This record gives sequence, C-alpha cells and structure tokens, in this order.
Amino acid sequence: MDDRFHWLDVERIGEELADTHPDIDPLTVSFPSLRELVQQLEGFAEEPGHPSNERILEAIQQSWIDQLD
Repeated sequence: MDDRFHWLDVERIGEELADTHPDIDPLTVSFPSLRELVQQLEGFAEEPGHPSNERILEAIQQSWIDQLD
C-alpha cells in the first residue's frame, strides 16, 4: 500500500506534524519553516502540479493547531 501524502493532504500533514513535533507551538512557526518541516516528514512526497503556497500552508498550520485541541 502506498502511504505517501502530498501538499493537498492537509489533515494528514497536521496529524503528522502534531505527532512528530509535539514540543513545537504551530503558532510560532513561520511559513518557510513550516514548508521545511512538512518536506522532512516521512512519507511526504511532492506531487507534480501541486506546489505549496500560502493558502495551503495556512490550512496545514490550522490543521496542526486543531490536532492539539
């Protein structure tokens, strides 16, 4: 089974970030740093034609925050 995910899988990314970085407050992470954290997640693979942008990063950040509530 293919367990990879990409930029549009914002809920999955939020879950992965919460699990991988429980010591980081997502509200303190800049978008460039968030992009790097996502790219470092195991199983993350960028899909052609689906690059990250500010809107996607905002959604990922919100998903990460939601995981902590």
